[in-house]
Amino acid sequence: MFGKLTFEALHHENTQNFAVIMMMLTGFGIAWYITYKKKWAYLWNEWITSVDPKKIGLMYIITALLMFFKGFADALMMRVQQALSVGDSHGILSAGHFQEVFSAHGTTMIFFVGMGVVIGLLNLVIPLQIGARDVAFPFLNSLSFWLYASGAALTLVSLAVGRFSDTGWLAYPPLSGLEYNPGEGVDYWIWAVQISGIGSTLSGVNFVVTILKMRCPGMTLMRMPIFVWSALCAMVLVLFAFPILTATLYMLTLDRYLGMHFFTVGGGGNMMMYVNLIWAWGHPEVYILILPIFGVFSEVVPTFSEKPLFGYVSMVWALVVITFLSFIVWLHHFFTMGASPNINAFFGVMTMLIAIPTGVKIFNWLFTKYKGRVHFTSPMLWFFAFVLNFSVGGMTGILLSAPPVDFQVHNSLFLIAHFHGMVIGGVLFGFFCGFTYWFPKFTGFFLSETLNKWAFWCWFSGFLLAFMPLYMLGFMGATRRLDHYEASTGWHPIFITVAFGALIILAGVCIQIYGLYKSIKDRNINRDLTGDPWNGRTLEWTTPSPPPIYNFAATPIVDQLDPLWAIKRGHAPKPVTVYEDIYLPHNTPAGFYIGVLSLIFGFAMTWHIFWLAGISFASIIIASIIRLWGEDVHECIPAAEVQKLEEARLKESL
Repeated sequence: MFGKLTFEALHHENTQNFAVIMMMLTGFGIAWYITYKKKWAYLWNEWITSVDPKKIGLMYIITALLMFFKGFADALMMRVQQALSVGDSHGILSAGHFQEVFSAHGTTMIFFVGMGVVIGLLNLVIPLQIGARDVAFPFLNSLSFWLYASGAALTLVSLAVGRFSDTGWLAYPPLSGLEYNPGEGVDYWIWAVQISGIGSTLSGVNFVVTILKMRCPGMTLMRMPIFVWSALCAMVLVLFAFPILTATLYMLTLDRYLGMHFFTVGGGGNMMMYVNLIWAWGHPEVYILILPIFGVFSEVVPTFSEKPLFGYVSMVWALVVITFLSFIVWLHHFFTMGASPNINAFFGVMTMLIAIPTGVKIFNWLFTKYKGRVHFTSPMLWFFAFVLNFSVGGMTGILLSAPPVDFQVHNSLFLIAHFHGMVIGGVLFGFFCGFTYWFPKFTGFFLSETLNKWAFWCWFSGFLLAFMPLYMLGFMGATRRLDHYEASTGWHPIFITVAFGALIILAGVCIQIYGLYKSIKDRNINRDLTGDPWNGRTLEWTTPSPPPIYNFAATPIVDQLDPLWAIKRGHAPKPVTVYEDIYLPHNTPAGFYIGVLSLIFGFAMTWHIFWLAGISFASIIIASIIRLWGEDVHECIPAAEVQKLEEARLKESL
């Protein structure tokens, strides 16, 4: 009746038991607090069933930050293990548990942190920047989030029930095949990634249509903010890349569940086909994460330099070229597979070429700052750290694009240092930049600037200590997935340095948590009453902080780039507000229901509880049909009420 699920699935090592207990206590504590405050009805009506992209964006970011704590704890355990497991000492983790930890770390950080913060920012910012009141498909937006959250929840369930995958974050065959991995770990990975990946695909559809069809009057493609362009390029990549991931995981599922042989060599399959397919998704995924971050910096740098962005047209074309080239460089992830010199040379050259449009953007940002009035606020500090770390990571990427060099450092810690330079120094630092920049817009109050800067210096110095030495260790022969080494290698002092850097980053994380708590506590003191605290350039800064549910009382009309700056400088007339009835979609619980059913389906398939999987899958289909069959219900906010709300906000700001 319960498939492969037995009480053995609850037996774990002490470190994992501690993590499970802490996770459960945290969950019970949150549930008790909500019950004590009698907020369940509020949570259901205002958040869980909401189709407002601003609330969905915040839920994405909150979920991503919760998953960040889990992924960062994994990283700390790996760093402590490598600092202690030398010679006769074997550290705090067994070899098998270490493999689970690094697999969970990569999966969590890419699929549930990186994708979460990026799509969260898109939900918050895109409708406002294009002058829209909503996204194209509000229900699809809600469904995308709950599928993403269900995949994240399934990853957390694996912490308590059974084991997670120990095959790395991309689960290469033959290690992920039944012959070498018959347990539930790989299945947990498949269904967590598959469910959240479908949600990401739906987000791609939603935002491409939103950007192409819902821009306000006058906003042509070449008048869109660069952040919108970067989001459009990233979501086009999602539309082309994520179906490859879905199909690849489907074939791996058939291999594991029905005994097929897509990737099993003994049955006539080809495991290298999996590696090609997973990286045909995987390399565009890197740009799906980083392109919106390029857009963030393209908003922050001009604002805090008090200058228009240098080279707008070249920035747009750089984004488009990167989008195209990102699909023809995937083979550089496995030069060592034995392809011909001609194939390796082609992909090596394409990898070098993609550095050109990336360099264009960096120089454009620097030229924007030239002769500008640069404000050294915390968002700008994150930008400066990004330029240094991303440039170093980019140069090592060029080094890795040469097949002879890649043959020497492939599967070493050199590669780990390069990748984290891109993802932490690029994506995460960029998210912190954007989060700090737009935080007062969507909350109505400021983060503590002093604590932000303290956190920045901890992150920046800790990152350099934690990852720059890995380049040296890679050249010295230290490999990935290393849980033990001999003292005679001479690596121990460097691993201790790396662990110390991770602890400094931990201090930065703690400062950020305290800063967020203090800012919320003092929110009445640190309120933004202007709606435009940074002297912004784009349409989101024309709205109050936080924006009303309808975003704009009247649909804006633009006739140039940076429309708010144009109004401030007298280059465009001040808009005349003509109030009108506003229609907004009604909240719906359908996305939440389908997300919960997807979580049950994934859990049931993982443990081969096929009767439960069948029921939950049928319920998903029925719930989808019921929701799609019905008419869309909208709420009307009369023009008189809109006018009353706007006048009240104006009076409050004065």
